[in-house]
Amino acid sequence: MRITSLLAGTILLATPAALLAQGGAAHDMSSHDMSSHNMSSHTTPNAVDDTALPPDAEHSLERLNASPRHGQWVRVPTSNGDSLNAWIVYPERSTRAPVVVVIHEIYGMSTWIRAVTDQLAADGFIAIAPDLTLSPKIPVGSDTLSNQEAVAAVSKLKPANVQAGIDAAAKYAMALPSALQKYGVVGFCWGGTASFAHAVHSPTLGASVVYYGTSPSAADLASVKAPVLGLYGGSDARVVATVAPADSVMKAMHKTYDPHIFEGAGHGFLRAQGGNNGANMAATRQAWPATIQWFRKYLGS
Repeated sequence: MRITSLLAGTILLATPAALLAQGGAAHDMSSHDMSSHNMSSHTTPNAVDDTALPPDAEHSLERLNASPRHGQWVRVPTSNGDSLNAWIVYPERSTRAPVVVVIHEIYGMSTWIRAVTDQLAADGFIAIAPDLTLSPKIPVGSDTLSNQEAVAAVSKLKPANVQAGIDAAAKYAMALPSALQKYGVVGFCWGGTASFAHAVHSPTLGASVVYYGTSPSAADLASVKAPVLGLYGGSDARVVATVAPADSVMKAMHKTYDPHIFEGAGHGFLRAQGGNNGANMAATRQAWPATIQWFRKYLGS
């Protein structure tokens, strides 16, 4: 497991063995017993000015409006004969592209999620974000539900239906003429938990990226075949407490799990990049390139 300590844009990686070699105790992930570094203001530029990263929530609509890529709403058929709304964005490239399914937060399908989807397309992937709330409302280019409505709807979803929706989105996108038959998933918060769960669920998944989502049970991890990248805020004790147990089990079973804990960053750091005195932005600057590298390694570029 990696504790990623961020100081002036440098990653300092510490493993428990390395910490013991230095004469210190290994870090307990559930206690936040991490080394701390002050962060200078020059490490936290405005997220909207850095177009190599997804925008924060505040600047998501602005980024979408300026995007040169083709994005559209589609209806995706599900295995039970129903359908769901999904936002899909196509990369500007001359060759076929792998697919990435974007799993929204507990706030449901939002402008920010659509902007993240657009950034994945900018990085070369066919990116599709299904609205797993199954909202009957017609999307009109902005959030389809209020936060309160979305939380209520997402909280009622059955895990099996969530996974069926992710399956449907992946199947739809991979059937496109411009798509490769490879897909990955990335999710945030509630969606991060669903992303790790999808690695348990799907034997054909190519890669999973988990942003600050909780880990499956030890028994469930036995089914994981895809490599999993975990990206967590060091100040997110509820989620971080599930990382070390999963790391131990995955290593014992010789499965690929690469967790990174960004010191000082909070839950939802990619959405709220200006928070935690610059630590959220510093985490974003490390986490997003790692996400793209992970997908390119396991899905192709």
